[in-house]
Amino acid sequence: MKTLGVDLAAATRKTAVAVLEWDGSAARLEHLALDVGDTEIVELFGSSSMTGIDCPVGWPDAFLPFLAGHLNFDPRPVLDHDGIEGRRLLAYRDTDRFVTGLTGLIPLSVSADRLAHPAMRCAVIQAKIAAVHGPQARNGSGRLAEVYPAASLKTWGLLARGYKGGRAPEAERLGLILDHLMAEAPWLDLAGHETRLAASDDLLDAVIASLTARAVSLGLTLRPPETHAAAALTEGWIHVPSGGLAELVGQGNAGSLLVE
Repeated sequence: MKTLGVDLAAATRKTAVAVLEWDGSAARLEHLALDVGDTEIVELFGSSSMTGIDCPVGWPDAFLPFLAGHLNFDPRPVLDHDGIEGRRLLAYRDTDRFVTGLTGLIPLSVSADRLAHPAMRCAVIQAKIAAVHGPQARNGSGRLAEVYPAASLKTWGLLARGYKGGRAPEAERLGLILDHLMAEAPWLDLAGHETRLAASDDLLDAVIASLTARAVSLGLTLRPPETHAAAALTEGWIHVPSGGLAELVGQGNAGSLLVE
């Protein structure tokens, strides 16, 4: 099987993709690219068994009624979100709060932070995928799953913070993550791309997204519990690995773990 990882940015320049080919006991980095457009992403999706995309695939359920209320001078859905707690419901999805409770990491807000532009592009890409390959469920039950590389790294016991930015301290941490990844996953053949990966957090995140896509395909991620299931279908669901890196090889499809 092949898994695709996409580190999606608002523009093609910072968008990276990584395709891993799996034979059960090992994986090889078959394709690694930066400066990737929508057409290539849709084509790679079509040739991959599972895609992990590092970008929100939806918005908070409360956000659209809030905007519609403001547009139509209807105070009720606007006043429903008065105060900081109300605004948090507009800024963060169920899955964001779930991941924070699970890992301590706080995903960027899709509606009130730097992710807004990438998320708009992601919505367009989802529509393009749907036109060619059919709609993909936002909870990850199809062939497209939302992932969060920092959460995957932390779950796998690797450094998960402070590696983005390109300055000397971040570059050093990026190199450490890559070294630890290769040590923890000796079955992963990076096909000579180590230098490129050590120099680009976008490329490394794409590889982590592809590894997480493998976890999704094997059922080794946390599915939304019943209390979050409805929101996951509309807002999206971040798939966090439920096991270690070693479980990505030599596994059958066991079904994603449901957290009670």
